[in-house]
Amino acid sequence: MTERDGGGSSLLVTDVTVGDRAGRAVLVAGGRIAWLGDAADAPVAARLLAGEGALLTPAFVDAHVHATAAGLAMTGLDLHSSVSLRDAVAALRTHTSATPEGVLLGTGWDETGWPEGRGPTRHDVDAVVGDRPAYLARVDVHSATVSTALLERVPGIAALPGFHPDGQLRLDAHHAARRAAYGAVDAVQRGAAQRATRAAAAALGIGSLHEMAGPEVSGSDDLAGLLAIAAAEPGPRVLGYWGELAERGGLEVVRDLRLAGAGGDLFCDGALGSHTAALSRPYSDRPETAGHLRFDTSSLVEHVRACTRAGVQAGFHVIGDAAVEQVLTAVGTVVEELGRAAVRACRHRLEHVEMVAAAAVDRLAEWGMVASVQPAFDAAWGGDAGMYAERLGVDRAMDTNPFADLLDAGVPLALGSDAPVTPMDPWGGVHAAVDHRTPASGLRPYDAFDAATHGGWHAARAEHPQGPLAVGAPADLALWATTETLSAVLAGRARPACRLLLVDGAAVAGPAT
Repeated sequence: MTERDGGGSSLLVTDVTVGDRAGRAVLVAGGRIAWLGDAADAPVAARLLAGEGALLTPAFVDAHVHATAAGLAMTGLDLHSSVSLRDAVAALRTHTSATPEGVLLGTGWDETGWPEGRGPTRHDVDAVVGDRPAYLARVDVHSATVSTALLERVPGIAALPGFHPDGQLRLDAHHAARRAAYGAVDAVQRGAAQRATRAAAAALGIGSLHEMAGPEVSGSDDLAGLLAIAAAEPGPRVLGYWGELAERGGLEVVRDLRLAGAGGDLFCDGALGSHTAALSRPYSDRPETAGHLRFDTSSLVEHVRACTRAGVQAGFHVIGDAAVEQVLTAVGTVVEELGRAAVRACRHRLEHVEMVAAAAVDRLAEWGMVASVQPAFDAAWGGDAGMYAERLGVDRAMDTNPFADLLDAGVPLALGSDAPVTPMDPWGGVHAAVDHRTPASGLRPYDAFDAATHGGWHAARAEHPQGPLAVGAPADLALWATTETLSAVLAGRARPACRLLLVDGAAVAGPAT
């Protein structure tokens, strides 16, 4: 790939494959696509970039990330690959020795399949870290094991729901411990983590990140810092969401920081792996519980009502079918009060939607709601022998993440990673959506790719009417190290490397940066 610079602001990317058509060219000017057609007919531009037949596509959008936590996982203790409790403890010991000061943060352990049959306790952790505060999140980040020193930093934690004296915390106790752990991270470390996430995303051809912040995930200062970095430094754009109920001041944060929406990780329930997702029937492996709903339905009604009246997009973290039903009950109440058109105009979002009844799918479509989903969840935990089957039984497990049913019913999909729960991996997410562990639930290849690109723009109510490769659309483009067509890449489950990423027409990754 070669570039000739004649000065000026326009850029012609020529000799590229767009979709399944070779010999194409794209003119970028003023941060937008100004022309698209055959390379032989291309207009003159100030700068010329020879694509040498490479594949050019819209940049990916990761519709659900946690930038600070993802960056800390990249640069800190990553336990995703631990195959046993002993292995995880050894990794903690190595990390503790290499990080002599400050709070110890780790993420990704998953006890399902470990030979010991259990996750770490605070006694396991204390034996390694001594009197240092430590927070080790389970892979779903809805429970964690913490050290005694961290517990001592949270007054009254023993009285909160989800507390256990062995240091394995769930529900409100977990949220409190996570706030304390991440609150101990200073501004310099936070900024470094956020920059690491944006750099990693750019290298993967991700042009936009939907940051799912909230008081129980990352504070408003953390979100404001991330948005400031994104505004001042080259890299993927960041669209911020704040997950806090309107009655608790959530809309004020949305207005003050000029965010995309009042939702994202507004936790209506927890996660299947931690037995905290709210189900209509009990867990198969723990029949004494069906998980937990975190809010009264009246509070959700007030949130949807306030957001709809303000024209603000609301969003909700919902994994279990009972949580989905509760949110849709709230939305339905507001539909009756304010009208279907007012609700549809806001394009309210549901995050994750791992369990959803057929009747609920129809209501999502009717009310113009978006499903923000993570195909890597199915790849990691789906099928008849994975974590879903262990928690739910095989029949319910095979009904999880029904992407095809959602799309066929007219529910728009946006793909994301939920990093650091699963790594940012946009091509992997597309392929996982196609190769669903329940075959009938998988997407058609082009539909999966569209959900990973255009779907994120639609989810944020910012899509171009003619699509992401139309004249006038923002020039968020990725050039890939392959001369194959998009059909061939999708059929071969390839993961080509990103040679160049443009965001608003500016090169932020690749040889032109």
